[in-house]
Amino acid sequence: MTTLPPSPFDRDRRNRRTMVMMAGVGLAMLGLGFASVPLYRIFCEQTGFGGTTARAATDVDVHEVAGRTMSIRFDSNVQPGMPWQFYPEHHTDTVTIGRKNMAIFIARNMSDKPVTGTAAFNVTPTQAGSYFAKIQCFCFTEQTLQPGQEVRMPVLYFVDPKILDDPDNKDTQQITLSYTFYPVEQGGKPS
Repeated sequence: MTTLPPSPFDRDRRNRRTMVMMAGVGLAMLGLGFASVPLYRIFCEQTGFGGTTARAATDVDVHEVAGRTMSIRFDSNVQPGMPWQFYPEHHTDTVTIGRKNMAIFIARNMSDKPVTGTAAFNVTPTQAGSYFAKIQCFCFTEQTLQPGQEVRMPVLYFVDPKILDDPDNKDTQQITLSYTFYPVEQGGKPS
């Protein structure tokens, strides 16, 4: 029995099928690339991975744990070249676990033009991130400061009482909330 070589028609059909499959794989990878940033952000917010804080609803019902306190340290930075002064009103605060608290950060535009910025944040130690919940924060939206303008920006937060039951946080006595402001690209140029 002799075997016939594949016909050009069969070869072309296999090549087209392979090209369609590879194009599909390429499009799927491109879609995954665009979706990875928001998916990663959601993952971090839900798990506290990498020191990402939880975001709580404004009507969240938390119960404070009498006699249990924790020190909160506030850190502030601006990306080099961003013409803002940015600092916490108080560098540390001792809070009751489970009680809603407010911290104030002050930002001032030192330039002669409007500047829009956005704040990236994290919590250390990173394992405490999922227990540090922000109810309201300037970091949820972009901030635009006019030339010379100074603003007070509040952060409404609490430390979830569940932190007391987590063996990874049994020695946590201080949580650091850190912000870094970055300029927002406006029309293709940094603001």
